[in-house]
Amino acid sequence: MHPSDHVPHEQLLAEARERFEDACDFTVSIEEEFALLDRDTLDLVNRFEEVQAASKGTSLEPNLVGELIASEVEIKTGKQRSFADVPAALAERRAALAALVEPLGLVLGATGTHPWSSWRDQRIIDTPHYRRNDEILRYVVWRNNTFGIHTHVAIRGADRAIRVTSALRNWLPELLAVSASSPFHEGVDTGLHSARTQVFTRFFPRCGVPDALHSWDEHAAYVRFLYETRSIDEATQLWWSVRPHMDFPTVEIRICDGQPDLAEAQSLTALMVSLTARCARAIDEGEPLPEQPRRLIEENLWRAIRFGLSGDLIDLERGDALPARARVERLLEWVRPVADEIGATPWLRLPERNAAERQIGRRAEGASFEEIYAEQIGLTAAAPAERGI
Repeated sequence: MHPSDHVPHEQLLAEARERFEDACDFTVSIEEEFALLDRDTLDLVNRFEEVQAASKGTSLEPNLVGELIASEVEIKTGKQRSFADVPAALAERRAALAALVEPLGLVLGATGTHPWSSWRDQRIIDTPHYRRNDEILRYVVWRNNTFGIHTHVAIRGADRAIRVTSALRNWLPELLAVSASSPFHEGVDTGLHSARTQVFTRFFPRCGVPDALHSWDEHAAYVRFLYETRSIDEATQLWWSVRPHMDFPTVEIRICDGQPDLAEAQSLTALMVSLTARCARAIDEGEPLPEQPRRLIEENLWRAIRFGLSGDLIDLERGDALPARARVERLLEWVRPVADEIGATPWLRLPERNAAERQIGRRAEGASFEEIYAEQIGLTAAAPAERGI
């Protein structure tokens, strides 16, 4: 049962605000979504319930959950005291999950989309939460066969959490560009670097870049409006690409594609957590932060969807376009002081080519979807030392 199923929304809002007021700054939890694949064909297979059953009694059991479709599994790091503990937790969870599914004849995929399996062949898991989403969204949710990585960072203070959320809006395109890993979808070379974002963010209601808000009261007024107009019946039905999470005192970044490479997952989460903490520090110290209109951030978001790290992003303050890599390098420099503080600096790096660029490059060389995806599966399963990292 979802926590909000039988609790009046006013009580939910009051309890959520209290949790934020009592939060411990910059604790972290990461969620990674993986495709469940037949080992021989690499097709998506509807076997989540078997994986969940196999986890019983293991260290993965409390950290393994379903995520919409039965050909998908999500693992969580659980609450980590600081980012310094996150990289090892990510590696441990991935290794444990790979070992868990191997005897079942399964392997894991972690690109943002599956290159060829059809949404028509995927089954929505039988839980109250996902049955409700199916009832509400129908075709919209059926098509959402996508895989992402979500980062939760605790922020103390309800008003401060809303301001951090609003600040993070400005850099969603940079985060997506770094993470892009899904150029192929349902047997199509889409020409995009993140087909996942186009499928999920452009389909779902209350998704993508939110409006800028400045206080908890503003956020609560909007949530109250949605409940009272029967637009939502769970707070998680705000599917924004960055949101304050009502059940945890965290700001959750949800824009990023899944990462087939462990080292790149560690680096990406280092950037997301450092950026969140840097925004909080700027707010504390009165440092001016941009507040760009949603329509301008959306221009950059489209560029990130289409071209990823290979294209340009607009400097919205100056009004000119720069290579996406240059924009991200500037961002890395801006967050570095706080990254030092939270133990993230050793993990901050920009890949020579991200997952989308690698796959697109292999396609240009004439490789098939099957060959390319098999290479990504190798990255998902291999230990860093085996890949020369």
